Amino acid sequence: MSTPRIRKAVFPVAGLGTRVLPATKAMPKEMLPVVDRPLIQHVVDEAREAGIEHFIFVTGRNKGVIEDHFDRSVELEENLKGSGKAQLLSQMRHISTLANFCYVRQSEALGLGHAVLCAQRLIGDEPFAVILGDEIIDAPVPGLAQLIHAYKKRHGAVLGVQEVPHQEVNRYGIVSPRAMTAGLHRVEGLIEKPAPAEAPSNLAVIGRYVLPPEIFPILRKTQPGKNGEIQLTDALRELAKKSPMYALEVQGQRYDAGDKLGWLIATVEFALKNPSLGPDFCDYLQNRMRPSGEHRTTRSRKA
Repeated sequence: MSTPRIRKAVFPVAGLGTRVLPATKAMPKEMLPVVDRPLIQHVVDEAREAGIEHFIFVTGRNKGVIEDHFDRSVELEENLKGSGKAQLLSQMRHISTLANFCYVRQSEALGLGHAVLCAQRLIGDEPFAVILGDEIIDAPVPGLAQLIHAYKKRHGAVLGVQEVPHQEVNRYGIVSPRAMTAGLHRVEGLIEKPAPAEAPSNLAVIGRYVLPPEIFPILRKTQPGKNGEIQLTDALRELAKKSPMYALEVQGQRYDAGDKLGWLIATVEFALKNPSLGPDFCDYLQNRMRPSGEHRTTRSRKA
């Protein structure tokens, strides 16, 4: 039996971004820039490289700028064309042709499970991916592509996981694993944000999932939990009782850029990797870390 292709991905972007207030009071956290690309474009690029063809954004109030970012801006294009900025013009046109974008509104912030459920009509009866828009995974093989490869081999839901310090397990959904092969585990249970003493492991679910359509009827029956939200973790726990579910240790550097410190770290790391900015930025940082009185002026390489 052939395994259905993973063609669609859901991006839940209706959250309030409270961890980075006041920056997100009027701007979606997904539009925070990491050097010269907003967070959401980093994860869209990852999904596109993993073979995703249909991008479904579950949005809320004040999220229209995300739609604008992936739409054409004729006025901007004409300005760039008239200014002779051909390279920038090509980049702006490329953004609007990345993929097939669809948008569905989540009228209330009722949790990640509810956000996924909002996309059911656009997903239909096929497996799909879920990607959180504030987590960046920097890896030679896109993080989502790693999960899709595991799904094709195992024919079951796959959760992306990474090890976290034991004292931080209360910030994540944690899996109860049974090791299968290197980096791959059978999920025997899930617990949302456990106390360190109650955690079955330190394998935390990160913002990457490949799920079967059977998750939707389970989500419809899932009762609201903490803060009145429908938790995806609760539905996944039920799904794991009915069919095989796997946890894949994603290879790559993950940045929780929906957190102030995580966003700063991601910005620094991606700036250092940027061919046009990295050398000068590295010089600046090295100069900045010198003891007081030893600073020297960092000269830009820009002509």
